[in-house]
Amino acid sequence: VQLQASGGGLVQPGGSLRLSCAASGNMFKIINTGWYYQAPGKQRELVAAIGSGGITKYTDSVKGRFTISRDNVKNTMYLQMNSLKPEDTAVYYCYAEGFGKYYWGQGTLVTVSS
Repeated sequence: VQLQASGGGLVQPGGSLRLSCAASGNMFKIINTGWYYQAPGKQRELVAAIGSGGITKYTDSVKGRFTISRDNVKNTMYLQMNSLKPEDTAVYYCYAEGFGKYYWGQGTLVTVSS
C-alpha cells in the first residue's frame, strides 16, 4: 500500500484547508485510516481516524473544526480543516492500518500564521 498526501500550505488563522491522501495497492487489507500531526519539537499525535465502517474519532483539540472522510471508490481520504489556529501548525501524515500493519504517507506541512 502506498499513500500520497497533499493539500498543505500556508493559511491565516480562521482559514481552511483540505488535505487529501490518495492510496494505491492492495486496499483489501486496510481497515482503519487517519491522520497524525507532528508539531515542531513534539511527538507525533493522532488527529483523526476513520474505520472501514465510517466510524470516526478526533483528538479533543480539533473536534468541531476538522472533519475526516474517505472515498472508498477513489481510495482517497480527506481531512477538512476549518477555523484553523496557529497551534494547528504541524506536518500532517496520513496512515492506513490493517491487521496491525501500518502504512504511512509522506508528510504535508500546514502552517497557520498571519
